[in-house]
Amino acid sequence: MLEEVILNSAASGVFISLAAYGIGVLVKRRWNTALANPLMIAILLVILFLLATGTDYETYNASAKYLSYLLAPATVSLAIPMYDRLHLLKENYRAILTGILSGVAASLLTVLALALLFGLTRAEYVTLLPKSVTTAIGMGVAEELGGHSEIAAAVIIITGVLGNMMAEPICRIFSIRHPIAKGIAIGTSAHAIGTAKAMEMGETEGAMSSLAIVTAGICTVAGAAIFAGLIT
Repeated sequence: MLEEVILNSAASGVFISLAAYGIGVLVKRRWNTALANPLMIAILLVILFLLATGTDYETYNASAKYLSYLLAPATVSLAIPMYDRLHLLKENYRAILTGILSGVAASLLTVLALALLFGLTRAEYVTLLPKSVTTAIGMGVAEELGGHSEIAAAVIIITGVLGNMMAEPICRIFSIRHPIAKGIAIGTSAHAIGTAKAMEMGETEGAMSSLAIVTAGICTVAGAAIFAGLIT
């Protein structure tokens, strides 16, 4: 059975994940639309594979978790384009910080409004608070506040994928043309997955989005601790 292959091979989960993403990249190249997002396609393919083979998530994750070790260095590497555009940060720091703080506040207020509207428990509420920051930060924030880190990771990934898919259409709809504004908006709302799209849009967009990930993450850690006390 395929499940036995997964159980007996330490690298099978990594292979399945990379193969699924590779298929997603090929689909994106064939049909260059927002819906053909490689990460979303990879997630769906892995889910279908696990369902088809009857493999539980814990078994798959035991051999795929090694990919997670690359998350931290990949996030740190985003500082390179930011350093290359350091002069833009110095020239526009007021607007940049205002944009990031506004984005963080909007994210936290949206989660609060939805929690009140749908009557979420405190644990569910705090799990959603770090939805717009990178997984490495968001899971820790959710767990520290008494939420569910696994659900937080899923919500963060979904947020990033949607941000990646909708970044360009939203910028067109609202006539957001300045590269700094695009980068800050994408990085603040869709973290690293959105930043991948920002880098496709341009070097300045990617650099500003990288900056937004770090700054928004720090602001969310502080803001989430405050907002968590608003629902008991």
